[in-house]
Amino acid sequence: MTSTARASGDNRLASIIRAKGTEQCIVVAAMKVGIVVPYSWSFWGAVVEHAELQAAALRRLGLDVRLVMGNDPPGSFTRILHPRLGRHDDPPPGVIPVGRSVIVPANGTLPNIILSPRSVLRVRRVLELERFDVIHVHEPMTPVPGVATLALARCPLVATFHASGELSWLKIAAPLWGFLMERIDHRIAVSEPARESANRYFPGDYELIPNGVLIPEQADPAGREQRIVFVGRQEPRKGLQVLLRAWPEIRRRTGTRLRLIGADPLAVRLLQARLRVSEEGIDVLGLLSQEELTAELLTAKALVAPSLGGESFGMVLTRAFACATPVVCSDISGYRDVMEPEAGLFVPPGDPAALAEALAELLGDEARREELGRSARVIAQERYSWERIAKRLAELYESLAAPKAVAA
Repeated sequence: MTSTARASGDNRLASIIRAKGTEQCIVVAAMKVGIVVPYSWSFWGAVVEHAELQAAALRRLGLDVRLVMGNDPPGSFTRILHPRLGRHDDPPPGVIPVGRSVIVPANGTLPNIILSPRSVLRVRRVLELERFDVIHVHEPMTPVPGVATLALARCPLVATFHASGELSWLKIAAPLWGFLMERIDHRIAVSEPARESANRYFPGDYELIPNGVLIPEQADPAGREQRIVFVGRQEPRKGLQVLLRAWPEIRRRTGTRLRLIGADPLAVRLLQARLRVSEEGIDVLGLLSQEELTAELLTAKALVAPSLGGESFGMVLTRAFACATPVVCSDISGYRDVMEPEAGLFVPPGDPAALAEALAELLGDEARREELGRSARVIAQERYSWERIAKRLAELYESLAAPKAVAA
């Protein structure tokens, strides 16, 4: 009988294999995976959430996982660089910080990217100390951690591309460090729009693996509170201004409450004042933990996602699906790949009247709303379960990592 094992520093598990009446002691090492993210752990975003849930799902399969990303600790310097709210306590043990972040406008959003040159040295140190078997880089062409990892890593590399659209920063990246794409052993895109956008600058083979979603054990679409939920940052492309313009009519026709999650409370109040929209019936909750977000979605009657564009994948949609919460969302690229007629309603982007009409229609027919919620949850379980996605990733990592036999 032949067996193999992987050496990952001192992280090794002893296993006894019995074959043909004899005992052979084999050392079997848990695969060590590094997940590199170019953004800050301190601020919520779709890629950050994806990486955290990916790490948790892989750990449940027995892999040894570390997240390598930015962190912005509390203090006056962070308040100057980042006016919005975030997670400013210490990251959990599985997160290895490699530098502070700054806000860089890109693709209609305001991500928190690590740009300090010192982060290159920190990435080098992490790679030397951790000795990963495989590294999975998210948005590999975004500086600094991803690009540094491509240049410095000495193990198999997997890369996932999330963004879609024009991606103007890739016009700069391609001639400067685009040659590092050749170091990637396997390319992944989370959606067809993301694959098309990445392939435009870096032609090649991209496997489609969607963003996974956290699926609660129980979710009943019936008996919900009279409330709807918006989840997103206070950025124009997320369409919060469209929702607020529609709100007086939604409130008048349905009597529902609106729960705003993820958006900075001060920015929301300023937007309400500029649009002259009353605060009546609106709860601004700010940034919530994964558990708190799940609790909100499990009690809401619907999620509303009025984005105007720039979405490569509807993570907030699938999150609602998992909680048996139907969706009213804009008919835009990225959402179309996720949304199904049996899970909610499409509306034209940027149309407050159509948004109000769709929500009034959905909330006015409880039987239909509950049926849409049940169907949405089935879609999440069948297509976006992290359990299924993590198994595919583990198989991929195993195929790329060269096994090392370690005799005991």
